Amino acid sequence: MLSDKERRRELGDFLKVRRERLSPGDFNLPIGARRRTKGLRREEVSQLAGIGITWYTWLEQGRDIQVSSEVLEAISRIFTLNKEEKEHLFLLANQLLPSTTVQNERENIDRVVKNLLSQLGHCPAYVTDEKLNIVDWNKAAVMVFGDFNEMDERNRNAVWRCFTSKEYQNLFQNWEDHAQRLIAQFRLAYTRFVGDEWFKTIISELSEESPHFYEWWSNHEVLGTPCGKKTIIHPVVGEMIMDHITLQVYDAPELKVTIYQPRQEKETEEKMERLLR
Repeated sequence: MLSDKERRRELGDFLKVRRERLSPGDFNLPIGARRRTKGLRREEVSQLAGIGITWYTWLEQGRDIQVSSEVLEAISRIFTLNKEEKEHLFLLANQLLPSTTVQNERENIDRVVKNLLSQLGHCPAYVTDEKLNIVDWNKAAVMVFGDFNEMDERNRNAVWRCFTSKEYQNLFQNWEDHAQRLIAQFRLAYTRFVGDEWFKTIISELSEESPHFYEWWSNHEVLGTPCGKKTIIHPVVGEMIMDHITLQVYDAPELKVTIYQPRQEKETEEKMERLLR
């Protein structure tokens, strides 16, 4: 992780490089035979962005100053930064991206992920957030894991349902292995939110609801999102064998897509097609 001093130096270098890429002609500024500065001058950037020359100079010099989001927006506009470059600038300046930008990006990501889920067809798939809440799903997932549309918010949490729903537990041939892996993933997610009231509440309630959760949570096992084979015992079509993998969404790291891919074993593909019909 960058120290504050390193971050400010990186910010200054980024601004200088981007300033030197600009041409005075792009802004109808006179070039002149005596211009020795590559790209725009600092005072020209400050004038175009509507900020003080001293303030902008301090930014490029990596001085320990606080810069507003309005100033960063103005600089982004002058430098014609794209989405990733603008995000880079805001993070280097220790500022959060504007909420409207974050919201627009998330809406676009949600739309793309939803299209992906629908195109997976006979592969049960769902999306979880950083708290393992199931926030989106496809029809195949509903056919196997239950109708998420009918569940309340608590029961759409993967960990809560895993430890409190007998119907869900009966789906897995080796539920204990599945549950212990899930609780280890939940422990890893909790690391980022230690002390968070939502986590404290659900951990307390699950400890009361499930002796298994109480016992395994105290083991402090930590695990990422492994792939592998799952055997599901469906109440309608019987035993199904699926490959299981969880993928992180690059543009929204808090989201993960879990996909169950039917194998040919036990006529799983045919059984999924039957369920979907």
